[in-house]
Amino acid sequence: MNDLELLQYLFDLQGFIVIENALSAGEVAALNRLIDEQNLPPPSESTRFGSAPTLAASLVKPEAGVPEGEASADQSAPVGSGFLGWGKAFCDLLDHPSILPALRMRLGDAFRLDRLYGMNMTKGMAYGRLHADYGATAPKSGSQPGEYYAFRPNQVYEGFIVVAWALSDSGPDHGGFCCIPGSHKSNYKLPQRISDEHEASPAVVIPAMPAGSVILFTESLTHGTATWQADHVRRALLYKYCISHLAWTSKRVEAPTNIELTRRQKLLLREPGDPLRHFPSLFEEVPA
Repeated sequence: MNDLELLQYLFDLQGFIVIENALSAGEVAALNRLIDEQNLPPPSESTRFGSAPTLAASLVKPEAGVPEGEASADQSAPVGSGFLGWGKAFCDLLDHPSILPALRMRLGDAFRLDRLYGMNMTKGMAYGRLHADYGATAPKSGSQPGEYYAFRPNQVYEGFIVVAWALSDSGPDHGGFCCIPGSHKSNYKLPQRISDEHEASPAVVIPAMPAGSVILFTESLTHGTATWQADHVRRALLYKYCISHLAWTSKRVEAPTNIELTRRQKLLLREPGDPLRHFPSLFEEVPA
């Protein structure tokens, strides 16, 4: 069985995959060093950093238990390119070779970066609630608890993939990202009993992600954040991709003005467009 076949099976089965050793120890150290140079506010003041595009109306106090994947207060958020402007190392993660096969497998040849941000957590920071942006548990699905969810032609069911790079160790002994494997295929809304106390539910898992790992998951997966238990700071970089004709917001991530991007990286920051008609393939060879 080749690696792509295995990734395809596990992603379809679980709704997520973890790729360990996607980054070398040197790459992780370089990214952490660049973040440290920004003199960010402590996690107690803002769990998010380097967000783009900025959503000024979506500020949430960190002590409220901000869910993984939702907008929150980011006192370090620059307008436009977010942390992409902090160094070429962040831009190189846009189309890192370790994630491209899985993204192509799920989103096709034409997809774009929709938004990004970083996350910091310190010991004792509370968990964020379980949620899904699409599928039966999505806020706008109209699905009632205990009732079968029928696909509706005017709703997006999937098409958004989150890529989260672990710059510090996280997992069952630490906390951080958590999810219900297979929930992206559920036809029923998340029961309130699990939602209210998800850290005690056996259905919820916290995948092991040593520093340098990357996790890819569909936004249809029911996911959240477990209380951070480790003595070290949790640090992760989240890049959110979607099929080229979809968009979460009318705002866009802008290209950094201080870094030269590759052709593919520039394409990833383009406006939405119909795949292969108004948005070109990311994998097409172009003569020099």
